[in-house]
Amino acid sequence: GTANVESADIVRLMLQFCKENSLFRTLQCLQEESRVCLNTVDSMDGLASDINHGRWDSVLQAASYLSLPSNVQQDLYSQVILELAELRELETALHLLRETAPMIALKQTVPERYLRLEALVKKPHFDPMEAYEGMTKEKRRTSIAQAVAKHVQVAPPSRLLALVGQAMKWQQHVGLLPKNARIDVFRGVAVDSMEEAELCPTMVAKTVKFGAKSHPECAVFSPDGQFCVSGSVDGFVEVWDYQSGTLRKDLAYQDEGSFMMHEKAVIAIAFNKESELLATGSQDGQIKVWRIATGECARRYEKAHNEGVSWITWSKDSSQLLTASFDHTARAHGIKSGKTLKEYRGHKSYVNSAVYSNDNSKVITASSDSHVNIFDAKTTEVLQTITPPPPSHLSSIMDFAVNCAIVAPKLAGHGNEDLIFVCARTNTIQLMNLAGQVLKSFCSGKKEKGDFVAMTISPKGEWLYGVAEDNTLYCFSTMSGGLEQTLKCADKEVIGLVHHPSR
Repeated sequence: GTANVESADIVRLMLQFCKENSLFRTLQCLQEESRVCLNTVDSMDGLASDINHGRWDSVLQAASYLSLPSNVQQDLYSQVILELAELRELETALHLLRETAPMIALKQTVPERYLRLEALVKKPHFDPMEAYEGMTKEKRRTSIAQAVAKHVQVAPPSRLLALVGQAMKWQQHVGLLPKNARIDVFRGVAVDSMEEAELCPTMVAKTVKFGAKSHPECAVFSPDGQFCVSGSVDGFVEVWDYQSGTLRKDLAYQDEGSFMMHEKAVIAIAFNKESELLATGSQDGQIKVWRIATGECARRYEKAHNEGVSWITWSKDSSQLLTASFDHTARAHGIKSGKTLKEYRGHKSYVNSAVYSNDNSKVITASSDSHVNIFDAKTTEVLQTITPPPPSHLSSIMDFAVNCAIVAPKLAGHGNEDLIFVCARTNTIQLMNLAGQVLKSFCSGKKEKGDFVAMTISPKGEWLYGVAEDNTLYCFSTMSGGLEQTLKCADKEVIGLVHHPSR
């Protein structure tokens, strides 16, 4: 169920925070502008004790945050003024009588009471029996304490911080935030306080099970590491808790069974760098852009391509989507306009990947026609066509589909030169420059069932991962080029590979 929160309660949380952090001018302005009064004390016993012992400085400060009925306020201030007069603190007594809001109101509503008070203060000799109307000073204090208590609520201290702390613990509990990490509370994301060394995976940690008639076609982690999302053959787009391998039920739309989805198989997926928007592409050429927090479809491109969308990537400023397709093209689409802005032509078969160069000036595509094309991002002109050379044990006249080409992170010894990792349907992944020169090769070492179907790079660029036809993950050091480790990762055909942004 949902909990309704009154806006006045939110203001009170802010008022209490201001009070506890001595932000008194802010507190006063907020009370005046919102017309909401804090009207709470940390402890009613503490306030009653202050009144009963005549600690009026503390009492009046506490009263300034309270919304008391005018008669209770007037009784309180009258008592303070009389006790000051008894102590012959006449200047202070007259100041409170003439300058405070409760006493100004008393002068207007019950002038005879006000005049009596003024006369008592001005008398040369103070008579307690006359001033306190036959009661003892202590009894008057007790009576006032009881009257105040009826109109004041008790709130534990630091409620705002306590609620934020509880919310963060819950988010950690359900996997929205990592445990034992420094958190940016305002943005709701983990801040990497310490750089961890990148290590190869050594075991399958979790397996997400799909229904008998479904299987995932693509998957992605959000750049902030909070979300793991899959696109399925049945059109469903599902958000997972990757630590438990279960569906995320803290997202209200999934908990209610209202999933993000397409009519056809979802075969491409990508987050923008802020981790707020998710783009999905389907077998029929449609693209949808979703708000991950609400599951709402923010933008749709009915015919982004004439055939299936095989790859999606975002521009760095999240203003455009770059997509590849089985229709032999790559295209750029505007998020604001909802229109296709550019088309990159030149391949003779499926385009399997499309990415921007580091400076966004070029578009780099990989195709089943065995080529990698480098386009001018603005003019769409083909600047260079690269054909990755086949491994030495294969004939040089054979053509091999290129599964993908991804821009390498900055690597030591290569300056600012744009380099790409190219994964063709062979047993070798190649590091190349944009002129087509092979700088390094990463080989599975298997001539049978050792051809790679997908690859990815670790966040810092220290490891290159390729998954081959034998359903084995091959882990290469990008520095040495050596094969450091292998891991059997599935019994059935593996079709893709993604990496968490920080783990």
